[in-house]
Amino acid sequence: MSKTNHVIPPYSMEVMTAKLFTEIEKIVVSKYKENGKALLQQGIDNFGYKDAEEIAIKATTERENHTLFDYIPKDHNSQNKYENLTPFALFARLFAQITKAIVDTYGDEGEAAIQKGIWQFGEKRGRGIAQRARVNGADNTIDQYLTNYDMGRSDLFTIETVNKSEEIEQTFTVCPLGQQWADDDMHAYGLVYCKVIDDAIAHGFNNKFNVVHDQFVLKEGQCHFRFQLKDSEKKND
Repeated sequence: MSKTNHVIPPYSMEVMTAKLFTEIEKIVVSKYKENGKALLQQGIDNFGYKDAEEIAIKATTERENHTLFDYIPKDHNSQNKYENLTPFALFARLFAQITKAIVDTYGDEGEAAIQKGIWQFGEKRGRGIAQRARVNGADNTIDQYLTNYDMGRSDLFTIETVNKSEEIEQTFTVCPLGQQWADDDMHAYGLVYCKVIDDAIAHGFNNKFNVVHDQFVLKEGQCHFRFQLKDSEKKND
């Protein structure tokens, strides 16, 4: 395919939130049936129906099919709890509440179920990033990973990126997701997400990607990554 110049905008965080919830919901309901549904409902209730509804509406207007509406009563009369929070902070809070409901009930087994949903969410994102590269005539090589990334970072992140031969080294000193989990004293639940997501996205982009994530904002005060992929390696079909 010849190289073209299609500009593909990143997904909104509302779409990302709805995508993540849908993947987690699929795993939790498959594993825990009605108890799983009840716990997810509890998590959305604790987060707030009005805020969840606004996320669901925006995701739907952006053509995202999701299951978030299934857990928001049509006749609720709740008000916004978090009018001044950014979409990144809302993503973090909703995730923490549904994860807390599951993990507090099912422990390590529940955490594994949540992480399976996160993995599926991330792997699908990674495949989408590879498709974004292909649209512009590029392969899923290391130089195309960040170039075609599907989530806008915004100035709420502080990131240092060093591009090396066959490796991208990144250090995040400020992350709005990690900051929100820290502010809410939800460190343990936030780490459930952080330990899985980047490896899942990278694997979906190219299954030969190796990700070293040896520091976490919620533990060491910064996230440190090394994304490693030989330029000659492409994903096996």
